[in-house]
Amino acid sequence: MSEKIGLIAGKGQFPLLFAQAAQNHGYQLIAIAHRGETDPALASLVHELHWVYVGQLGKIIRTFKAAGVRRAVMAGGVSRGRLFQDFRPDLRALNLIRRVGAGKDDRLLRAVAAELAEEGITIAPSTLFLEDLLATVGPLSRRAPTAAELEDIDFGFQVAKEIGRLDIGQCVVVRRQVVVALEAIEGTDETIRRAGRLAGPGTVVVKVSKPHQDLRFDVPAVGRQTILAIREAQAAVLAVEAGKTLIFDRPEMVNLADQAGIALWGLEAAADPER
Repeated sequence: MSEKIGLIAGKGQFPLLFAQAAQNHGYQLIAIAHRGETDPALASLVHELHWVYVGQLGKIIRTFKAAGVRRAVMAGGVSRGRLFQDFRPDLRALNLIRRVGAGKDDRLLRAVAAELAEEGITIAPSTLFLEDLLATVGPLSRRAPTAAELEDIDFGFQVAKEIGRLDIGQCVVVRRQVVVALEAIEGTDETIRRAGRLAGPGTVVVKVSKPHQDLRFDVPAVGRQTILAIREAQAAVLAVEAGKTLIFDRPEMVNLADQAGIALWGLEAAADPER
């Protein structure tokens, strides 16, 4: 019998891509889907699908243990707004929140991983089976950034690392060495659109991993929708951290960028001052 792997699925296509990759590798998936977040299409790609409300940690653990899951992956984020809308923590989650708080993503996710580990369930990196989706160093599109845009990328990289260190967000938009917008609860795409309204065409979007990023969860990701937001905002560049950012729909994403004259750039991770 093939090994069972647990999947704690959030929003977007990441859970579906992971499920397909795990299936291709011969694994059975026992998936936990979050109501109002996870795409129902996941049901066709997994052995079992169980729906929960955000915060039902005890139910997740019971489901995995009943299925014999010893290893699990968290794929896809959950909207931060769920902390204020339809958040239904059970007793196990309430006890965890009482200890670590609910406002810091990394701290909370590490605590969740520790709770699962106590029950014999190891959280594996979310890039398992999907390493080929990670961004590479250098130009990812036909157009490379100009010298001035590279200066904005370098500046934005430093700022993005700092907001990541504070666990605020992973994306910053700059123009001419001025911070235009920082990502918070609204997410990357809305941050980009807001920057376009504030600064007009020509902004530079930088998205990086948090310092000491834990690849088990919350890996930065970009894709077709990111480029559509950049095109709408008339931004000039999207720079991501190589080796630590997932790129979805790469052929279509690059084609859209090339058509719009947007430069896609993979940043060398070694440039991170934290390392």
